[in-house]
Amino acid sequence: MARGINKVILVGNLGNDPDVKYTQGGMAITTLSLATSSVRKDKDGQQIEKTEWHRVKLFGKLGEIAGEYLKKGRQVYIEGSIRYDKFTGSDGVEKYFTDIVADEMQMLGGGGAEGAGGAGGGERSARPQRADAAPQRRAAPGAPGAAAAPIDDFSDDDIPF
Repeated sequence: MARGINKVILVGNLGNDPDVKYTQGGMAITTLSLATSSVRKDKDGQQIEKTEWHRVKLFGKLGEIAGEYLKKGRQVYIEGSIRYDKFTGSDGVEKYFTDIVADEMQMLGGGGAEGAGGAGGGERSARPQRADAAPQRRAAPGAPGAAAAPIDDFSDDDIPF
């Protein structure tokens, strides 16, 4: 029997550029401000949009990748867990923090002023880019060793499962 589950899945847009800091041991700690929005109708039938802001922490290699490729406005998928922390300041006032600690991150869509910053090889794609996958380059048409591919060609990588 499971003791419990602490799992968070968010899809939203970055409110600012990632903030990357490094520990004395050299591990990256990246903080993101992620906005998620929902729309509902009030009793008068007017649509009301509500935006929630989430503070997301990414550690190690995942944090380095996020700091390098993500920019303000970029849409991103985050999977992780929720953490609550309490801190007592020098004035004796207790402050509470809620963080999402990311285990997985995928860059979605184009988003941001400069898009993926080169993460997708300059191509826009509806398919999310995995943060742990190296960018794929396709051979130019007519390049030596490149076979002519049918127009509707797709690889197994295009299948989402």
